[in-house]
Amino acid sequence: MSARFPLIAVYADESCLGNGREGANPGGAAALVEFQHPDGRLTRRDLWIAEPATTNNRMALRSVIETFRALGAKEGRFSVRFTTDSRYVVDGLGAWVFGWARNGWKRKTGAIENLGLWQEALRATVGHEYSWQWVKGHAGHPQNEYANDLAVRAATEQRDSGGLVPSGFDAWLAARRTKGGAKGAIDPFPDGATFRPSPTLPQPS
Repeated sequence: MSARFPLIAVYADESCLGNGREGANPGGAAALVEFQHPDGRLTRRDLWIAEPATTNNRMALRSVIETFRALGAKEGRFSVRFTTDSRYVVDGLGAWVFGWARNGWKRKTGAIENLGLWQEALRATVGHEYSWQWVKGHAGHPQNEYANDLAVRAATEQRDSGGLVPSGFDAWLAARRTKGGAKGAIDPFPDGATFRPSPTLPQPS
C-alpha cells in the first residue's frame, strides 16, 4: 500500500494556560505542515488559532479540525501523516470514535467529552487519507517543539494565523540550537511508498 494522494506531514500541538484551574483559561493550537516537491525541496507552512477559555483536550481536537480545514481549502485530497503528542487525539481517532459511532455516539461511562469537536474533526477529514502518529512531547523533537511554541504563543497573545502562512521553522531551529535546545534529529519527510493509512473514520449521521 502507498499514499494515494499528495503526501503531507503535519506536526501539531496545543496549549492551555492554567488548564484545569477555575476561571477562563486561554488556549492555542498550532500545526507545522510540510510538503515535498518532486525535486526533494520542502515547503513548510504554519497555522495557529486561539480560544479565550478552553482546555488542552479542546485545543488538541482543534489542531486536527483547523489543519484539515486548511488543507481542504486547497480543494485537493491529501495523504496526511498527522503527528502529535496528544494521546487524546491519537487514541480517540485511532480507536475510540469507532466504538462511539457503533453505539449511537454514546458510551457506557457517560456523555462523550467534547462530542461536537470530535464530530467536527471527523467531518474535516472527509476526502483525505491519514495516519495518526504519537510523539513524546517536550523531548527535543524539533518539529513537535516548534508546534508547541506556536501553540503557546497563540494562547498567550490570543492571535490566529488566518490560515496557512510561510513557516518560521528554519530560523526558530537555528536559534533554539544555538541555545542548546531541540537537540533531536529533524523527522525526515515520510516515504509515500510505505505510507499506511489508518482506517477510514466514521461519520456522524
